[in-house]
Amino acid sequence: MTGTVLFDPLLPWPILAVVTALAMAGVVLALIRGLNGWALRGMAALVVLAALAGPSLQQEDRAPLTDIVILAEDQSASQRLNDRSDQTTSAADTIAAALTARENTELRRITVPDGEEDAGTRLMNTLSDALAEEPRARIAGLIALSDGRVHDADLPLDLPAPLHLLLSGRETDWDRRLLVKNAPAFAIIGEPVTLTLRIEDMGAVPAGTGLAPLDISVDGAPPQRFNVEVGEDIELPLSLPHGGRNVIQFTVPEADGELTDRNNTALIQMNGVRDRLRVLLVSGEPHAGGRTWRNLLKSDSSVDLVHFTILRPPEKQDGVPVGELSLIAFPTRELFLEKIDDFDLIIFDRYKRRGILPALYLDNVARYIRDGGAVLVAAGPDFASADSLYRSPLGSVMPAQPSARVLEEAYRPTVSELGQKHPVTTGLPEAGDWGRWLRQIEVDAQAGNVVMEGVDGRPLLILDRVEEGRVALLASDHAWLWNRGYEGGGPQLELLRRLAHWMMKEPELEEEALTATATGQSMRIERRTLSDTVPPVVITDPSGNVVELEMTEAGPGRFEALHEGPEIGLYRLQNGDAETVIGLGPAAPKEFEATIATGDVLAQRVESTRGGVLRLEEGTPRIRTVREGRPAAGRGWIGITPRGAYETQDVRQMGLLPPWLVLLLASGFIIGAWLREGRR
Repeated sequence: MTGTVLFDPLLPWPILAVVTALAMAGVVLALIRGLNGWALRGMAALVVLAALAGPSLQQEDRAPLTDIVILAEDQSASQRLNDRSDQTTSAADTIAAALTARENTELRRITVPDGEEDAGTRLMNTLSDALAEEPRARIAGLIALSDGRVHDADLPLDLPAPLHLLLSGRETDWDRRLLVKNAPAFAIIGEPVTLTLRIEDMGAVPAGTGLAPLDISVDGAPPQRFNVEVGEDIELPLSLPHGGRNVIQFTVPEADGELTDRNNTALIQMNGVRDRLRVLLVSGEPHAGGRTWRNLLKSDSSVDLVHFTILRPPEKQDGVPVGELSLIAFPTRELFLEKIDDFDLIIFDRYKRRGILPALYLDNVARYIRDGGAVLVAAGPDFASADSLYRSPLGSVMPAQPSARVLEEAYRPTVSELGQKHPVTTGLPEAGDWGRWLRQIEVDAQAGNVVMEGVDGRPLLILDRVEEGRVALLASDHAWLWNRGYEGGGPQLELLRRLAHWMMKEPELEEEALTATATGQSMRIERRTLSDTVPPVVITDPSGNVVELEMTEAGPGRFEALHEGPEIGLYRLQNGDAETVIGLGPAAPKEFEATIATGDVLAQRVESTRGGVLRLEEGTPRIRTVREGRPAAGRGWIGITPRGAYETQDVRQMGLLPPWLVLLLASGFIIGAWLREGRR
């Protein structure tokens, strides 16, 4: 029980101060005038002023509350290295037993798990949640058992008691890690991009570790090994072999005695893009759709277009001297012999043999296709004539043979059943609700895939692969009608864009492809195919474990599957003849970026609360009681600060000057002063 004197004045304090000043002035005046009763008058004034101040005695019945100590045990991934987990558990049990045995002390034991989405060790966030559930006035201490690798140390948190860090790990620990300092998301195919790598040794590094082996693998291929300097930046020029995603894996083999090899690997996923696409467009003669291809290709800033239109064939004899012609001579030899391999795509728009391109040149174009080039033929009536490109050396690579018939009738282009699965024609806008075309060249498809049909289901667009290259045949020269909005038009630009990019082997338009996209530890596997069914996808994880997963149809020509990867690293996927690789998660999670135990990360937070950092390998510290504001740690011991918190169970108030007593005292002093002065 405690007692406290409280004041509840009957008058405001400023007025009471004025009354006090007046009373004191009267007492002083009586003293100056020599009145014998001045002291009694002063006592009477004091009694009246005390009564006006309203003094009362407050008594409380208090029940003392226990002090609370929070014990945070780090159970993140880095704590599972070496014997850290055993160290931490043993020390936590010992400290918990010591705190439980103390009088007037309660223990709150909490754990710090792995952070979500590779967030690392969130110790301060965990302490913040624990403090939010407890009265701050009862917190006597916070003890964290961890390796000190905390990733939210800068979280603003007001700690009400000393914070102590008890470090797990050994002073003899050492580790090696691989860092990739710059890794662009995109790179130009065939052009070197420079990556900066660094191999670092941390902790008590043994002697003789100046060189380390480095293995480099692209898309899961057998790695190449190099010996590099430790502790120095390595400038590595790298050229991407193909478009789309390229997965590059860098690995440093595990050395004897290092803590872990989880930070010895770096997975880089870079998209290969073309710098400039070089396209050669050869228009056989001017026609209404002659600018269609030119406008399409010129609208793409990444395309370098070389366009020639044959306005004056060799057989034309009009008597005009050659020196007076303003036309540019067609550089046939330079384009079709010397520099043909510099082009990514060659388009023949209504071209027919006129003697401009000798058979030798066209035979070189056929060779260009077989070696990996791409040729698109937009056929007009010329393709059905005796001067057709089919009746040249290019005929050996053409996917269809003309019948010599030109169908001059209106029809609506449609996507074939196979075309609904092909990336070039699947999902075209407003499919089937297109304007009609007015001409089609009758051809007999002999190879490739018919993805669009015309008059009476005849082949209209045929796509074919010839050895390493690709050929496309569009059996009509009326695609431009869509561009003019004839009968509502159609997706001309989208179709021709897809067609050109398929021929230039853009990965997203491959009809037979296996791809995967990662979100955290999950991967979405997609198989594009022209087949009706696909076998199960075979997944090989970084540890070599194999899983077979059935794929479900997600749309025409598309099959999908979802897989949750059990670990981070490089996964190999195989579905029939299609293969790919994908990396899940960072190669070195945040928990393993730096693994050597240290108190430097939390040093400032610990010092601000006058706590301490001690190593568990030197023994579990003793627990002492220290006063608030004093150093709370020393050699072999840590301190907690008793808070003296209590709970008030009952409160009683009693006036110190009841009215009758005030009246009795004041009147007694006044009468006494009057009698003393009157007797004089």
